[in-house]
Amino acid sequence: MQTQEITDSDYQRFKRFLEDACGILLGDGKQYLIVSRLTRLMRDENIGSLSELIKSLERASPHHLRDAVIDAMTTNETSWFRDIQPFETLGQVIFPELDASRSSSLRVWSAACSSGQEPYTISMMLSEYCRKFPGNRIANSQIIATDISSSMLVQAKKAEYEDVALGRGLSDQRRQQFFVKQDSIWRVNDDVRKRVSFRPQNLLQSFGTLGKFDIIFCRNVLIYFSADLKKDILQRMAQSLNKGGYLFLGASETISGYTDAFELVRTPFSTVYRRKD
Repeated sequence: MQTQEITDSDYQRFKRFLEDACGILLGDGKQYLIVSRLTRLMRDENIGSLSELIKSLERASPHHLRDAVIDAMTTNETSWFRDIQPFETLGQVIFPELDASRSSSLRVWSAACSSGQEPYTISMMLSEYCRKFPGNRIANSQIIATDISSSMLVQAKKAEYEDVALGRGLSDQRRQQFFVKQDSIWRVNDDVRKRVSFRPQNLLQSFGTLGKFDIIFCRNVLIYFSADLKKDILQRMAQSLNKGGYLFLGASETISGYTDAFELVRTPFSTVYRRKD
């Protein structure tokens, strides 16, 4: 499949499918993304054109095709300690505050966790905090990591990474501290892994089964959604936070114009949003 083979009509139909299925708003002129991400899938499924693919998706036949297309089209860009400042805020500002004010362990949600680097990074920060403050009350905190991609969840649960993946954002000290080498694979150690559990979650659907959280990470995700969906997701995330809970967004993302349920908190490291009481 070549970019020039995609008609405007088929492109618009595929855009509607993708937004309805998972909320991703594919902009104009992004036909090349379809080519780069779906060509192999279409070849494996013996589908000759985007038009044929859309017809199969509309018929919901074969049944696995919808999930496979969503899987291929969702962005899985991630790294360890991505944009380090939010994690400094977590470890040096929010953990101490919540440790002092809460009588029990915390619940943290890593939304759109991809291949697991973000939730494991959060757990590493918690391990470092607990080592520094052995009398803390949050050592047994729970981290729920979700993603729409079934293949990413399978990969994340394994907690196994190659050298190239570990080179993105992870210091040698943390590599030695939090990973165990097994042949050519590095496996996240038990102390970090035991806090993290993975579940499928489409952000367009209810968060009710996930429960309430003290901290939510939803970073570099909302940029792919329409304004209406951003508003809806942020409002529901506010409802999923305990009073005074924190929401982390990506550096280019904002709540402005979408919800008034949060207040902006500036820390020495980064900004974060706190649910209003």
